[in-house]
Amino acid sequence: MKPGRSLDKIYFFLMLTFLLILAKPGKAVNNVEMSVILITQAQDTIDTDTIGTLPFPFKDQPAFGHSKTDSIKLFLNKPGNIKYEVEYDPVTGQYVFYEKVGTLNYRLPQTMSLEDYIDYDFEKSIKSYWRERQQIQAQDQKKSLIPELTIGGEAFNRIFGGNTVNIVPQGYVEVSFGYQMNATENPAIPERLRKVPTFDFDEKIQMNVMGQIGTKMNMRVNYNTEASFDYENKMNLEYTGEEDEIIKRIEAGNVSLPLNGSLISGASNLFGIKSELQFGKLTLTTIFSQQKGESQMVQTEGGAQITNFEISAESYDANRHFFLSHYFRDNYDKWLQNTAVPLTPISINKIEVWVTNKSNNFTEARNILALQDLGEHEPNIYNQLPQFQETVGLPYPQNIYPFNDANGLYYEMANTYSDIRYVQNITSVMSQFGTEFIGGRDFEKIEQARKLNPSEFTVNTRLGYISINSALNTDEILAVAFNYTSNGVTYQVGEFSTDGVTAPQTLILKLLKGTNLSPQLPTWKLMMKNVYNLNAYQLTSDEFRLNVVYQNDSTGTLINYIPAGRINGHILLEVMNLDKLNKQLDPYKDGLFDYIEGITVQSNSGRIIFPVLEPFGKHLADSLQDPVLIEKYTFQSLYDSTRTYAEQDAEHNKFKLVGSYKGASSSEIMLNTLNLTQGSVKVTAGGRQLVENIDYTVDYSLGRVKVINQALLEAGTPIQVATESEDMFSMQRKTLMGAYANYAFSDNFNIGGTALYASERTLTEKVNYGSEHVSNLMVGE
Repeated sequence: MKPGRSLDKIYFFLMLTFLLILAKPGKAVNNVEMSVILITQAQDTIDTDTIGTLPFPFKDQPAFGHSKTDSIKLFLNKPGNIKYEVEYDPVTGQYVFYEKVGTLNYRLPQTMSLEDYIDYDFEKSIKSYWRERQQIQAQDQKKSLIPELTIGGEAFNRIFGGNTVNIVPQGYVEVSFGYQMNATENPAIPERLRKVPTFDFDEKIQMNVMGQIGTKMNMRVNYNTEASFDYENKMNLEYTGEEDEIIKRIEAGNVSLPLNGSLISGASNLFGIKSELQFGKLTLTTIFSQQKGESQMVQTEGGAQITNFEISAESYDANRHFFLSHYFRDNYDKWLQNTAVPLTPISINKIEVWVTNKSNNFTEARNILALQDLGEHEPNIYNQLPQFQETVGLPYPQNIYPFNDANGLYYEMANTYSDIRYVQNITSVMSQFGTEFIGGRDFEKIEQARKLNPSEFTVNTRLGYISINSALNTDEILAVAFNYTSNGVTYQVGEFSTDGVTAPQTLILKLLKGTNLSPQLPTWKLMMKNVYNLNAYQLTSDEFRLNVVYQNDSTGTLINYIPAGRINGHILLEVMNLDKLNKQLDPYKDGLFDYIEGITVQSNSGRIIFPVLEPFGKHLADSLQDPVLIEKYTFQSLYDSTRTYAEQDAEHNKFKLVGSYKGASSSEIMLNTLNLTQGSVKVTAGGRQLVENIDYTVDYSLGRVKVINQALLEAGTPIQVATESEDMFSMQRKTLMGAYANYAFSDNFNIGGTALYASERTLTEKVNYGSEHVSNLMVGE
């Protein structure tokens, strides 16, 4: 064959390879390998004179030769679409070797006798074994970036128990640099200040280091700059002495201090230095550390968990509970003078609740116009336009009850200014009224507002307020339409979606909360500030305890009464109308909280409701009746200002709700925390410490204890669980230092003593009552 034709074939195969790469980019490497094989075959057709001119001449394997492994990796790997198969032919007794591309034979089949195949398979197994051993050895060499070091010297060996230093780091370090130029083309700025160069530097570290020096020193470090919580980063350096040495152990980093005594409990989540020394029969443990956890105690009885709570007066359940109209707010205290049977003349029949649509659920979405003064009578009408004022001549009781025709607002909007039925016209129509009728105060418009399902809120049909399951955000709007019956007459406020106003026309509703919720606006009064959340569900009156207490400055303790004035000697529960009945709901005080469903408590959601609007403000002032005492004791800023401002009113923010409730009977005890430290849970029953995995089990990740000793549950033995959770964020500086000494007279007789000093400081010097700095010294045996 002539050399020119061979070159044409090579050119043809190169073009074919290029087309295969374009057709299947993912198989580019295999296609190149295929082209190399094809080119190799083409080179076999070149004349012998041409072969001699190649820099590295080679020949393909013979047609009837067996495929051999390229152990030195001189050639490229075979493409992935070439399949290698071995089949036994029972007719000839031969083993047939196939190399196929799809269903086509890439090479001619090759045969091998049984004896040759046994030798071939044995040789292949030996090579595979030594190849695996080589890979394992290579992996072992790659495990440690820093090779093992050997340090000579007898002193080093005696101190660390060996002469080797082995550090095994894992992870990565990423450092990124950037340069940013900000240019501002502003003639008012000097020329040299218009371009501001800045450097951007960012680093990411994810590191896990295991180290060992001799046999006594060990190091464990786990550090991640992108960790979500503080407890995810751990570091521990440990030195362990021999049995006959004074230094038994020295630890630095994340340490723990378990104590056997019941008088003073130890701590698990500490960061500092801990040492254990032994002087004959005396063992001394010292520690100097910062505490990274918080201890708590949970008590159950008969399998039912008893949870204690303490809520400050300013922590009312905000943006959840709203009166439907000022009429219901104005009569709330009067209707609940008898808490057993509310003296209310109304009963709500139907209600629709609309909020700003942030869930992208447009199944029942409508455009709405919410009006603040809709259905209101004087003095609860706040806009100044005469056409929207009180309608004159309404007979009793229409001049009292809220309804659409109570003033001229609904009539004017539905008839005179009917263009508001189309949401794009609302802004232009409302702008006609100038500053007397402005958005965010007198009205709000929402495009595609979402109607809440009945499962997303509850309504008190007798007292006229709603409770929403999820608290509203500051910028969310709440509007309603409702009708109710009073003395056989039905009244309606707002428009229902079924009243004939079809989409996309705008519904006219009653505004309860706008985007601007300020104490200066009338809607501020519609938000209830006498409801408190216990963060519990399915409450029961069984063993429920609640007290209203006051922080007494003279004694520094919490008391359940005001020690001055005409209410001195009357408990605050009685003053707040929370103790007017006994257990049988007879009108006799018994000193206990009146557990009345729907009036003073919502059992399903775990809410406490005061039967007065402003229990720590106007109501307490009416009970005191002394201007000097009113100024000293009442917490009126809680209702006239934002909750943030009320929290800072340390002079009057001295009231709390304290008590306990009993949950449902269960063998599982929820600890209300996550990521517990191993071994930090201690369970006692009747003063006897229980054994883990025998009497109980612990789920440390979910914070749950399960009692598996059924006898404890059936006997109703009080069970106490003491635990310590890890801090997710270090917001306070807590220091713990001290020593524990134990002298062993014999194996059965020990005497020990503990001295611990604990201090806790907040981030700032300005703190609220109940959050003061802590400094405490404890000494015990």
